[in-house]
Amino acid sequence: MDHHDHTTEDHDHHDHHGAHIHVHAPKDFGPVFAVTTALNIGLVAIQVFFGVVAHSVALLADAAHNFGDALGLLIAWGAYALAKLNPTARYTYGFRSASILAALINSVILLVATGGIAWEAIERFFDPGDVAGLTVMAVAACAIAINGVSAWLLMAGRQGDLNIRGAFLHMLGDAAVSLGVVVAGGAILLTGRNWIDPAVSLVISVVIVWGTWDLLREAVNRSLGAVPSEIDPGAVAAYLRSLPGVEAIHDLHVWSMSTTETALTCHLVMPKGHPGDLFLRELDHALHHKFRIAHPTIQIELGDAGVCKLAPEHVV
Repeated sequence: MDHHDHTTEDHDHHDHHGAHIHVHAPKDFGPVFAVTTALNIGLVAIQVFFGVVAHSVALLADAAHNFGDALGLLIAWGAYALAKLNPTARYTYGFRSASILAALINSVILLVATGGIAWEAIERFFDPGDVAGLTVMAVAACAIAINGVSAWLLMAGRQGDLNIRGAFLHMLGDAAVSLGVVVAGGAILLTGRNWIDPAVSLVISVVIVWGTWDLLREAVNRSLGAVPSEIDPGAVAAYLRSLPGVEAIHDLHVWSMSTTETALTCHLVMPKGHPGDLFLRELDHALHHKFRIAHPTIQIELGDAGVCKLAPEHVV
């Protein structure tokens, strides 16, 4: 069946006369990652210090959240740097999949830290203590400013890179969470009810878990080679079956090469003959346009050598 095999990858990988290596990477966002990471690490230090001084669990909860964001920015920065490295003989896809593993580790750490903050907040309900509401409001307002600047710096890259888009949206979400802390500080100043602080910290913890749970689930799924959640595998299969000359498809696999890139492999049974390179080029373009699949590999079979051993659905 070797004489029927033909593969196509992203047109940036191959030309008519040969092949060359092209590593997918966004434009130079290294300085942006450096600045936003430094801002968020500084913010965490400020919130932890004043959270302890002001006896504010809400500030500590927000600090835990922002620590997760700083870690997430470091992960994105590291993945960005790794994506620029060339593939090796052993790591033939390069090191881009490290971003998936890093996201998994990041989400687990963030959930554990949030659990500790929530437990502390529950204990504070029974012994609220005094909370410096004005300090809470000032530090949280500082967080709004820093998260706003971080979002502004990431704004330019949000359209072309899902990782940067996620970081951008996360910074906006953090600004909203910090706004909640400002509200808690104001409510304490107006009412003198210190239990508002642990109540807000629990709400913040729920928001963190709610957002992190999807990240954890997606990171686990992608690390296991699952189809990315934004892609409908049934729609991909239906599209491939609808192509002219295709009688059947099998051995269809769609998986994440990284948190921003998706790969596909499939066998197309085309009894009327090989469709030629133009067909494969157009298919490559269509898969990228319709499904954001940028790294397809297609094998053409004429069907004259019997049933392919990979044709049964349960065979991998």
